[in-house]
Amino acid sequence: MTDSASPLLKVLDLRTHFFTKAGTVKAVDGVNFSIKPGETLGIVGESGSGKSMMAMSILGLIPSPPGKIVGGEIDFKGENLLEKSAKQMRNIRGNEIGMIFQDPMTSLNPVFTVEKQMMETILAHEKISKKQAKERILELLDLVGIPEPKKRLKSYPHEFSGGMRQRVMIAMALSCNPSLLIADEPTTALDVTIQAQILELFKRMQKEMNMAIIMITHDLGVVAEVCDRVMVMYGGKPAEFSETTNLFDNGKHPYTHGLMNSIPKITPDKQKLEAIEGVPPDLHSLPAGCSFAPRCKHVMEECMTTDPELNKIGDQHYVRCLLYEQSKKAVET
Repeated sequence: MTDSASPLLKVLDLRTHFFTKAGTVKAVDGVNFSIKPGETLGIVGESGSGKSMMAMSILGLIPSPPGKIVGGEIDFKGENLLEKSAKQMRNIRGNEIGMIFQDPMTSLNPVFTVEKQMMETILAHEKISKKQAKERILELLDLVGIPEPKKRLKSYPHEFSGGMRQRVMIAMALSCNPSLLIADEPTTALDVTIQAQILELFKRMQKEMNMAIIMITHDLGVVAEVCDRVMVMYGGKPAEFSETTNLFDNGKHPYTHGLMNSIPKITPDKQKLEAIEGVPPDLHSLPAGCSFAPRCKHVMEECMTTDPELNKIGDQHYVRCLLYEQSKKAVET
């Protein structure tokens, strides 16, 4: 992790809403964070918590209509991406900001070969010959562990397994040496041994290129392995934000506790997994108070009517919970 003082990316009060017949969906509702070169930020939370929508907002890929970024700022290398034209964003995507999408089968075009798709990405952003681009493609496919890459260049996506398609997506994302890599569930389709290789690849590429990584995942094992800091999201908002070691040792939010407790533990006595009761909130109609209140074991009457703020409770440690707002007020009194 770099000690550079200047953040590569700063997201300030980002709000992305979807306007539908059923009502307004607040998919991202007030997200703040920054990331420096060489740093890895983990984003965790259940499906529907706003993780992927936040990434799509950074890349300018929100479908409009019905989606729209209604507030905030996305500062990348000192410039607000929300002020960029569509053409400028196309130059930034894939070049300065790489993206590994969640579903490699739908992200790769089924009617073009792997070589053609990777070639198009490289030639769109760099002034090199097709021969040089092909050499780079072979290097990248070998780097991510595709066996016999020369033979696989003319293959189509359906001829690859799910894990191999995911590795192709990773190779494409790294093809132009981006300053920032956004990885949305990059190891989901991979078996454990390949997952370990890919995470090691991320570390090596990050060290060589001083690349910043936003790692979106549901796997707390991946977070512990590669992330410097973690943002836990729930209902489109950050629930907790902390350095990784501190989060595992000293996590505060009841939702963070629920995620930790749902991890299988290796113990002599057989224990049932402790699931979080209930389901994530309907973003069409969020509760008046804390969005986690209906599922929280520590819920108070005030939680049903008051939406808590994100409070600083320690060095680089923030929690959105009335339990800590009250303790803070007691200390101040």
